[in-house]
Amino acid sequence: MVQALVIAVVAAAAVGALYLAAAARVVRQYERGVVLRLGRLRDEVRPPGFTMVLPGVDRLRKVNMQIVTMPVPAQDGITRDNVTVRVDAVIYFKVVDPASAVVEVEDYRFAVSQMAQTSLRSIIGKSDLDDLLSDREKLNQGLELMIDSPAVGWGVQIDRVEIKDVSLPETMKRSMARQAEADRERRARVINADAELQASKKLAEAASQMSAQPAALQLRLLQTVVAVAAEKNSTLVLPFPVELLRFLERAQQGAPAPEVARAPDAGTQAGPAAAPGAPAPDGARPADPGTSAPDGARPAAPGAPTPRPGASSKPYAHH
Repeated sequence: MVQALVIAVVAAAAVGALYLAAAARVVRQYERGVVLRLGRLRDEVRPPGFTMVLPGVDRLRKVNMQIVTMPVPAQDGITRDNVTVRVDAVIYFKVVDPASAVVEVEDYRFAVSQMAQTSLRSIIGKSDLDDLLSDREKLNQGLELMIDSPAVGWGVQIDRVEIKDVSLPETMKRSMARQAEADRERRARVINADAELQASKKLAEAASQMSAQPAALQLRLLQTVVAVAAEKNSTLVLPFPVELLRFLERAQQGAPAPEVARAPDAGTQAGPAAAPGAPAPDGARPADPGTSAPDGARPAAPGAPTPRPGASSKPYAHH
């Protein structure tokens, strides 16, 4: 009798241990437990720690409450300005309502992933290429709103959405590189022109100051010569002052013009005629006694050409 009682107690203890083993559940700190009793959702959400369920009647679903990092596969699309791009992104979300995440959607992870892909394609078609490259913060906010709207009913909260990379065709990359180079060249030229303008203003001020004191220009010239000579050059170039040339030009214009000797008139007497029989000067040939010189004409010099008949008898003037 006692032995049968002991066996019954041991059997009951074993059954109780098996029941406890089947009913005991442990919920981790980052999880929440949702109980379905006979297929019906229980209102109470089991907190982290040890909990009990009815074996064979209750079914415990554990939902992770941590932030999930999910990469969005790269999507091909055409922007609003007709440029083919390939964009990928990453999405951060977490479950805020475990009951809705279990009941309202079959697989909330897959649902969020598909919604992120469709929203990313929609954003690509509504945006320009410049917005995708430079204004990503605005696009991230728009993408977050598009995904968060349906996800709220699933008990999921979208924490953040980031566009990771924008892949462009090689031809577009080369075009953008040429555009960037041209823009930098333009800015360099503008900066250089601005510097030249400022330098010209300063040089004009310096010129006005030096014009008041001409000695300052000579001192500046000597300073330039000293600076060039300090470089140990074998050739030294000295500039010639333009003011000196202008001074010489003004001096030449102010000098009186030289007088030009005028030839004697044809009717004037050339001088007293040589007496007959007088000796001729050295190197001069005596005149032919049978010929007579015209009135007012001097005898022809030795070696001078004989005037042609009918030529003018006007004498030559010796200056």
